[in-house]
Formats: sequence, structure tokens, C-alpha cells
Amino acid sequence: MSRRALPALVVGAVLIGAGTLAFGPMAHGQIGDFAKQERGRRLVAAGDCEACHTAQDGKPFAGNRPIETPFGTIYSANITPDPETGIGAWTEAQFYRAMHEGIASDGRRLYPAFPYPWFTRATREDVDDIRAYLRTLEPVRSVQRPNEFPWPLNHRFSMAGWNGLFFTPGEFEPDKNKSAEWNRGAYLVEGLGHCGACHTPKDVFGAAKTSQSYQGSEIQNWFAPSLTGDTRTGLGSWSEQDIVEFLKTGRNKRTTAYGPMVPVIQDSTSKMTDGDLKAIAVYLKSLPASAAYATAAPTDNVMSAGKNIYIDQCSGCHQLGGDGVMNMFPSLKGSAAVQSRQPFSVVRLVLNGGHGASGPGNPNALSMPSFGWKLSDDQIAAVTTYIRNAWGNKAAPVEAGDVKALRSSVEAKTSAY
Repeated sequence: MSRRALPALVVGAVLIGAGTLAFGPMAHGQIGDFAKQERGRRLVAAGDCEACHTAQDGKPFAGNRPIETPFGTIYSANITPDPETGIGAWTEAQFYRAMHEGIASDGRRLYPAFPYPWFTRATREDVDDIRAYLRTLEPVRSVQRPNEFPWPLNHRFSMAGWNGLFFTPGEFEPDKNKSAEWNRGAYLVEGLGHCGACHTPKDVFGAAKTSQSYQGSEIQNWFAPSLTGDTRTGLGSWSEQDIVEFLKTGRNKRTTAYGPMVPVIQDSTSKMTDGDLKAIAVYLKSLPASAAYATAAPTDNVMSAGKNIYIDQCSGCHQLGGDGVMNMFPSLKGSAAVQSRQPFSVVRLVLNGGHGASGPGNPNALSMPSFGWKLSDDQIAAVTTYIRNAWGNKAAPVEAGDVKALRSSVEAKTSAY
């Protein structure tokens, strides 16, 4: 190329670029803010925004995903930059107020299904970065479906009283006595990661029981296990690397992710940096063990019946000793999820089966088949009681009535959608 041609080429490129900006397809992001948008992309992943704001077979972040709550079903909002049905017309201040105080741009109070009680801990800079990234998305016109709440919860003014009782806004304040890595983990777990939204029990008003933080909770007919240092039901026997591997791939030598944790892995934690995952692990490993819950010993008859069913139906994959097969079938021996305070997850998997998380670190995730079609409630109660109390495990027996109730609840919700 001649030196004379170079200036013309540069001028031409500038004119083409200017023309693209002025007349070409709309550039949704703010030019020159790439670093800000990239930080926002990673923060959006940490907040698991895509999983909640994307309906099945819907466009990403366009909302209308049904979210079950004890009080009814709420449909997630459209957070694409569409100016009419999304957040395209929101200012930075309005977006921050929604994240920090749970108030929409028009002054409506949001329900805590949008986890602003946790998002309030995010810094203003991080919230602005999140908005900057969301503004780069394709605008999608998608009107939010009306929530299915009974009176008076269908009126948002009721949230003013709820907030007054259970919500304290405020950004995260680092603990000066802890390391930077610990504080980063605390910021992610207690803030954008909103781990307590699933892993902390709720009271009758749907507020987190802070005195039982991270001790496990029922969610959508599953049980989010304890994240405390308890060696039987929590993370006491896990290493930091075990936690990192699980959050990155959806499995480790101890367990495999199923149920509501699958989209968390696929849409959130698998996309986070190794440094952030390590920080989360450091913080979680610092949580003290929770008080052990009392368990009644299962009868010999139930254990014998459960063992026979296990040998016939389960041992081919999970092995006679419950050890599983590395990177294929999870171990049941010593599993915190199996020994959880409530048996919902293990019963749900036997009833309905499940698909493990898949992604770059675990592209060939295997599925757990359903046994609900061929095992009775009594049989499922027996085999899950056996699994929860064999090989050194210890947990409360499962009753046939509990299996029946769970089966009915799952079938009712499946037919509703």
C-alpha cells in the first residue's frame, strides 16, 4: 500500500464508522464504555439475572419467567433496553433505586422475588456497570404478565409495611479484620449472588430468618442444602476446591447439581472468574456449623425393604456402597444433600428424575431417570430412608405421606404450566 493511499483509507474508515453510528443498526451500548460494560457483564452473571429474567423458549432478559412463591406466582420483568416494556428509559438513579430500595422507575414497590434485600448491598459503581451492560442487549418488546397473587398482596402498597418490618437498605461494608478475598466472597454471597434467598429459611411473611442464615430451606419442592460448616448436612467436609469445582461445573467428587441449582450453575457461577469463585469458597468455609437437628432412627423393616429396592433399582449406577462413579454418577455416601434436614430433593429426584448442569466444564452431564412411574409412595419412602441412613449417613426417615404430598404438589404445578 502506498503512503498516499493510507490517509485516504483512514479518512474513509472514519466516515464509514460515523455513518454506521448515525444511520446503521442501533448500537445499544454506550460507545467508549467497553470496560464498564464488560464489568457489568460479569456482575450480571454473578447476580444470575439471565436465569430469572428469561422465560422458557423466550428471548434472553425479556422477562415473563414464572417464579413460584408461597403466596402465588410472579412473572419476572423485561430488563432489555426496550423503552416501553423494558428499562431502556430508566435513568441510572432509577435503576440504582430499584436495586437498592426495591422501587421501580414509576414509584411502584417491587416484590422481594426480585432480590433487592440482597442487591441493596451492591455498590453504586457496580450497579451502574450492570445497567451499562444491560443497555447493550437487544431491545425486546415484551409486556410483563400480571402476577397471580391474592388480595391484598396483589396491591403493591402492602410492600411498604413488609419493607418497614424486614428490609434495611445499605451497601456492603467490608470487615477490616478480614482479608480482601474474604470480603470479596462476602460481597458476592450476601449481595449480588443472593445465596441466602434460597439457602436461608423464610418465616410466614416470606422474610429470611437471619438467625438461621444459610442453614438450608425448601424452594419449589426442592431443598436448598445448608451452606454452613456442618460436616453432615453442610460444607464442613468440603474443601475450597470442592466448592469452586461445583460452582464451575455443577459437580464434584461429592455431589451433582440438580433442580433450581442447575440454572444457577449454567447461567451464573460457571461464567464467573476463578478468582471470584475462590473468594466465595473462602467466605463459605468461614461460616460456622449450625446446630445439629434431631433424627429418629428408622425401623429395621423399613431399612431392609429400602435396601432391597436400592440394590434392584439404584446400585447399578450408585454402587452397592453408595460411592457412585467419579464424573458420572454422584456419591450418596456422606452426601450433605442426601442428609439434609428435609428430604425433598432426594425424594424429588427419585420421583421425577432430573438433569444435571451442563457447560464448558461439564458438557456431557448425565440425567437421573424417574422412578415415580413404577415405585409406590411406600417404596420411595423406604428407599430414600435407606439412602439417608446407610453407609454412615444419618437423617430423619421419610414417610409415605410426605412422598404422596410431594408427588401431588409436583403434578399440580406441572399441569398448571
